[in-house]
Amino acid sequence: MTRRPLLFAAPLALAALALAGCAGPTDTAPAADAGSAVSAERCSLNKDAGEITYLSGYQWQASASILEVVAAKELGYFDDLCLNVSLEPGSGETSQNTQLLAAGTVQFTPLSLQNLIQAQDAGVDVLGISSYSNEGLEVLLTMPDITKLTQLEGTILGHKGQLPPTVAAMLDEEGVDMSTIEQVQVGYDPSVLPRGQVTSLTGFISNEPNLLEAAGDEVTVWSPYDYGVPSSLGAMAVNPAFASEHPTAVEDFLRAILHAYAYCADNAEECVGYTAELSGDGYDAAHNQRIWETEVATVADTLPDGWALGAIDTDNYAALGKMLVDYDLLENPATADDASSYIDTSFIEAIYDGDALVWPAP
Repeated sequence: MTRRPLLFAAPLALAALALAGCAGPTDTAPAADAGSAVSAERCSLNKDAGEITYLSGYQWQASASILEVVAAKELGYFDDLCLNVSLEPGSGETSQNTQLLAAGTVQFTPLSLQNLIQAQDAGVDVLGISSYSNEGLEVLLTMPDITKLTQLEGTILGHKGQLPPTVAAMLDEEGVDMSTIEQVQVGYDPSVLPRGQVTSLTGFISNEPNLLEAAGDEVTVWSPYDYGVPSSLGAMAVNPAFASEHPTAVEDFLRAILHAYAYCADNAEECVGYTAELSGDGYDAAHNQRIWETEVATVADTLPDGWALGAIDTDNYAALGKMLVDYDLLENPATADDASSYIDTSFIEAIYDGDALVWPAP
């Protein structure tokens, strides 16, 4: 059993940002020759895909599956592969993103494997194509005096609207009697925890811990991953019809963003500068850099040796489906065969040689 003591900073208001949908390369982005990383034949196939629209998960937050996509455009990697990609900021409404994706209004959007299954359960046809980690972003925070989760019985738990199923599964795994816990909806100010207004607080591993860091309030972060609970981080989905019609474009979209991921893992400040430019005034670049670095570290810590970054762990995916069934979160639970059709691992497989990303493209 692993617990993660961390130091936390003052709260940051999550105000809506005024964002441009797309921007050209910044002055620091290297110039690229169109098609310089792809054969003429493949370049032609990718051009046939036309304009490809990517919709972010939440504005231009520097999260995995957002930052590297922006960087791939700014660094010219999409141009290198003859992909015409436009970027649009998402509102954070997962259901809206999935509906736009299924309708073909956009072609790519970040989507956790859990949300993918739930979208399909609701009749929204989208296709999962990659995932960076089996550890999700959702965590539970407590003060250090909580040394085992059963101590939360008889206390108040704060969440953002509902208890994440991964956190619920972790508490169940530890034998916590949930009927004794009062659940309350709180805002986005995590200082309610050190102020004692709640005994535990749900959050995101890359957000609340970094928001509270400067205040020096020591807390404990409980990750469902450490208790064998399945999840996902940095997963991407595509419109199924687009994927069927333009498989090389899907492969090379992934190729470009994974190439950018590696670059941004080593050049975080530069890459966050790209999302900052898209966002305009009010963007907290320092906090967003901490978000990115935390998620990159999480991915690195959970990536098995020899595993291709982005490859979907089908065992973890199956376990996710079972968890959603166990917690009655699906109206029409799919068979295993049906659920397997919600993902396609072939696009990631096509762009790797073992665990090495193939760049340039064939």
